[in-house]
Amino acid sequence: MLSRTGAAVAACLAGLAGLPAAQALPMGSVDSWMVMGDLARESRDLFANYALTPRDALGAGAARWSERVPGGAELKRETAALTYTRLLTRWNLPHAQANLWLVAQAGQARAEALAGGQGGGQGEHAFGALALLADYETTRLYTGAGWRPLRGSEGLRWDQSWLRGGFSFYEAEYDEVQPWFVLEAKRERGGFERKSLVTPMLRLIHRRFFVELGGNREGAVFNFMFNY
Repeated sequence: MLSRTGAAVAACLAGLAGLPAAQALPMGSVDSWMVMGDLARESRDLFANYALTPRDALGAGAARWSERVPGGAELKRETAALTYTRLLTRWNLPHAQANLWLVAQAGQARAEALAGGQGGGQGEHAFGALALLADYETTRLYTGAGWRPLRGSEGLRWDQSWLRGGFSFYEAEYDEVQPWFVLEAKRERGGFERKSLVTPMLRLIHRRFFVELGGNREGAVFNFMFNY
């Protein structure tokens, strides 16, 4: 996100051999708008971008997450940022496609203590993030990985890395909805917090939308993408 962001769709729109691709990617076709969101109990991400060229998109986004800091406090962090997405390279294979993406962010972050007394890191800080995303997909199988370090003033740090894999239940035509099972392993690291999450999800893909429903030990997860 950027989740999950962060973080997400050229292959989904173009398809693979005329069929829906496995994973929504961070950019749509030229002159298209894309809106993406990742919603969970401990975090929220919402982004929109506009594809300027087949390889470049500009947009903006907002995110929120909570983390624990020294002194027993739990901080709620909120960010607003401009984004730039770049398709670094694409490999069109005989029966598959692979992509490498770069997503850059720059903006402002705000933090406030939710509970547990006073803690460091409160206030407003400038930040930047750089995500590297990779995926390989066929009409029936998908694998993907990402790494997104975020850094800001006053020691702000929030790193995310994830690995995903999944399969479709059956073949589908380009204009049909295709269901997938996906398993995600994710690692998050703040200044003083570390956590790992494993999330099984049901994914539904269409040429213009993407929806994921799942859950982990922190609660339910809902991800979406719409392209127009």
